[in-house]
Amino acid sequence: MDWQALNLKEETTMNFLDKITGNDMKKEMKDFEARAKVLPDEYQVAWKEITSNLWIYSDFTGRNLMPILDSALELLEVTSADGQSVEEVLGEDMKGFCAALVGDEGAKTYRDKWRNQLNKNIARKLGGDLK
Repeated sequence: MDWQALNLKEETTMNFLDKITGNDMKKEMKDFEARAKVLPDEYQVAWKEITSNLWIYSDFTGRNLMPILDSALELLEVTSADGQSVEEVLGEDMKGFCAALVGDEGAKTYRDKWRNQLNKNIARKLGGDLK
């Protein structure tokens, strides 16, 4: 029996199961939270605001936000190490900052997705085709 092939198959299965169940994202979020805990207090508050404002831009699983969250946390880590204040880095409009952050990625809110689906359904019922 080829043990290497068996181990690879088990590893692939586990990665697949982790993705299906979301365990990989849970681990990644725990890692993010551990990194955020070592930030100064004002940066920890900013991190919580960023995460709460970004989740409305997630798809069903939220996987599209993981690289964005990682980049935002890295920005906080670097700027806190440089001694900058949160306001200098993020400005005073946290929602605007988050919208700009995901805007580059083309992320849409649930409202945008639902509006688009509703428009497509109405167009289909009326005999048109909305793209």
